[in-house]
Amino acid sequence: MSNARTPTVTYASSLVDHVSVGTDSARLATGIRAASVLFVTVLTAALAQVTVPLPFTPVPLTLQPMVVLIGGAALGARLGAASQVLYLMLGIAGLPVFAASPLLPPGLGRILGPTGGYLLAYPLAALVTGALAERGFDRRYLTSVAAMAFGLGVIFLGGVTWLAWLMPAVASGAAPMGLESALAAGFSPFILVDLIKIVTAAAVLPMAWKAMGNRRSPAS
Repeated sequence: MSNARTPTVTYASSLVDHVSVGTDSARLATGIRAASVLFVTVLTAALAQVTVPLPFTPVPLTLQPMVVLIGGAALGARLGAASQVLYLMLGIAGLPVFAASPLLPPGLGRILGPTGGYLLAYPLAALVTGALAERGFDRRYLTSVAAMAFGLGVIFLGGVTWLAWLMPAVASGAAPMGLESALAAGFSPFILVDLIKIVTAAAVLPMAWKAMGNRRSPAS
């Protein structure tokens, strides 16, 4: 007896794709994808409010990168990037979705400020992590760590590049910070904590896939 649905484990789709194709309705599948994108956007905004300001850098410590990477892996490249583009659009429009800060400006000013490079890198980081997840990186713990490490690297690359060369020229016309100072302000204080985050977060997707496999049997 055959089943017309997509089999339980495929290596060319995300976890959300797998959940949505398990439904009998194309409209319901689309709704699941849309709701998942919105959920990751809202979660990114919510965890932006959990911040730890550091006195020696204008960049606060937040939980956002973990959500960006898990969300990208779960949603896949296209939807993961879409969730972060939506987040940025809401912030630029003036909604209070960016990290609360008495020093950093709201709205578009936040994008032009010292954390702008990190924020602008979120969609690309979700895209990279999601693309690797669609190739099966999120099925096993070590490859899940690798996928999230690549995404984290994109975030740091965007943030440090902005601090070193782009942000001052755009935001205030001041002299560029330079690479050494940018690494000291935007990389060194965060890398260890963020690596601990992804080593912890990387277990989420393999566990979710295992749970899905235990609940469903492959097509036969």
